[in-house]
Amino acid sequence: MYEINIPEVHAEVSAAFYRYEKALVSNDVAVLDELFYNNEHTLRFGVTENLFSYAEIAAFRAARPSQGLARELIRTVITTYGRDFGVANTSFRREGSDRIGRQSHTWLRTPEGWRIVAAHVSLLPPGVA
Repeated sequence: MYEINIPEVHAEVSAAFYRYEKALVSNDVAVLDELFYNNEHTLRFGVTENLFSYAEIAAFRAARPSQGLARELIRTVITTYGRDFGVANTSFRREGSDRIGRQSHTWLRTPEGWRIVAAHVSLLPPGVA
């Protein structure tokens, strides 16, 4: 059985998640690239794209517009399992939009530190909270 939310592990994953969030809204592509696990099995399903490797994710980030990235986190839940695995789920609203977005990350402890191995971003239909 895995221990859930070991305090120091939860703090590490939380710090990695909020580092990612800061990089996301400031379009710090170097940090965003760093925080995804550099592996052909890493994936990210976005609102309009399905990316099936670190290389595809990095290419997407490099080409993505840097405007309109600010957002408000509504509710974030971070859960760790044991010492090497965690998930982060958050709902958010972009500035100027009334739509609710959802984001999930699967985090893995690697020799380089915590890295995202899978991510998903989606938007709820208008009027759905």
